[in-house]
Parts: sequence; structure tokens; C-alpha cells
Amino acid sequence: MSGWGDVAPGREAAPRRSGGARSKALSIPFSREETTASGWRCGLQPPAWLTMALSVETESHIYRALRTASGAAAHLVALGFTIFVAVLARPGSSLFSWHPVLMSLAFSFLMTEALLVFSPESSLLRSLSRKGRARCHWVLQLVALLCALLGLGLVILHKEQLGKAHLATWHGRAGLLAVLWAGLQCLGGVGLLYPKLLPRWPLAKLKLYHATSGLVGYLLGSASLLLGMCSLWFTATVTGGVWYLAMLCPVITSLVIMNQVSNAYLYRKRIQP
Repeated sequence: MSGWGDVAPGREAAPRRSGGARSKALSIPFSREETTASGWRCGLQPPAWLTMALSVETESHIYRALRTASGAAAHLVALGFTIFVAVLARPGSSLFSWHPVLMSLAFSFLMTEALLVFSPESSLLRSLSRKGRARCHWVLQLVALLCALLGLGLVILHKEQLGKAHLATWHGRAGLLAVLWAGLQCLGGVGLLYPKLLPRWPLAKLKLYHATSGLVGYLLGSASLLLGMCSLWFTATVTGGVWYLAMLCPVITSLVIMNQVSNAYLYRKRIQP
């Protein structure tokens, strides 16, 4: 009989693995790729870090899809509302008929499109550079201001012809404030187009102030549109469910623009240390 250390004839001795090498091999941590592959092959649950990464990525895709859909809805609603008001007012039938058309064109369509230019998901000018989109934004804002000034001047002339008082309603006051705000906003935009005009102001702060002020001005214009749909002229023509649908249009575009501006500037600036 052979001893414990002897090897049977015809067999080679297997190399012994030292305890240190064995413990070292067992203590080597698996990489993320090896853990994922072996775990999935064995039917085990994926690690927590992978589940969290997948959930965050899924939420990001869903959120991006929702923003794309809401941006497309804002495009359609802004255009549809302006066409609806134009059909309703029949521009050219009277001096006053141009007022609702020009104001809806300014505050519903042009200003909405001017702000959606910067949307990363729903901009119609994504192929342009940031500078090119900024110039298109300023041009659209300037055209919107001209339409608003013309609409304001025509309604003032109309009231003068009828001998009616000016700024007697909340609609008139909100509209005047929105037009003045839009004018100041366009002047502020010149400083962003040509930052050398304001060398003492950091460009990042100028963009933040301009975006915040622009959002306030847009909401003022939307409020003026909502108040205008409560006027005698509009309520005498539009009634029932159509009136509620019309009231919903500025609300939808305002929510989309608020979400875009807050995500692009306000929320980002708030979370920065």
C-alpha cells in the first residue's frame, strides 16, 4: 500500500494549488460585463446599477418622446388657432376685423414659433447653427412686434371713430402691457445678438434674464388672448364646446413654452452649484 503522498502507477500527479493562490483567485472581483453575462445566462436578476441605468434611459426616451409630441402639438395649435380667428374675423370686412387677426398672428403663431426655434426636439430649424437660430428667433419676434403694434393702432383708431374709451377692459390693459413688454424684449435681444454692446454683463446671465423675461412676456400675450375670447365680440360668435376648445389653445402653447424655457434655462441654473 502506498503512502498518502504516493501516486498510483500510470497516473501523473496533479499540480497542487497553494492556499494563497486559491484565495487570491476567489477574491478577484468580477467585472460588470462578466457579472451581467454570467448572471443573465444563469437566470439571475441583473444588478441594481444596471436596473437603475436601464430605467433612467427608458424614462429619458419616454420624456423625449413626450416633448416631441407636445412640441408638434404646439406647432399645430398655434397655426390652427390663428387660422380659426382669421376665418372668424374675416379681415377686411371692417377696421376692427384686422385687430384679432394681427394679435393672434403675433402672440399665438409668430411668438410661439420664435420660441420653438430653440426646442431640441420640435424645432423646424434644427439644421441651423445656434447663431442662425438666434437670428431667426429675433426676426420672428420683430415681425410679431410689428403685427402687434399694427393691431394695437387699428383698435385705437376704431375706438376713436366710435367714441369709446380706451383701456376700459382687462383685455385692453393686458394687451397694451404685452405689446410694451414685447418691444422691450426685442431691444434686449439686440444685446444678445451683439454682446460687445454690453461688455460688463456676462453672456450667461444675459441669456438667463432674456429667457425669463421672454417667458413672462409670452404669458402676458397668452393672457391677453384669453381675455379677448371673453369679449362681447368673441362670445357672440363662438359658443358652446368650440369656445372651450378655443380657450384651450393658448393654454396648451403656454404650457409647452413654459416647459421648454424652464428645462433649458431656469431648472439648469437652479441645480448648478
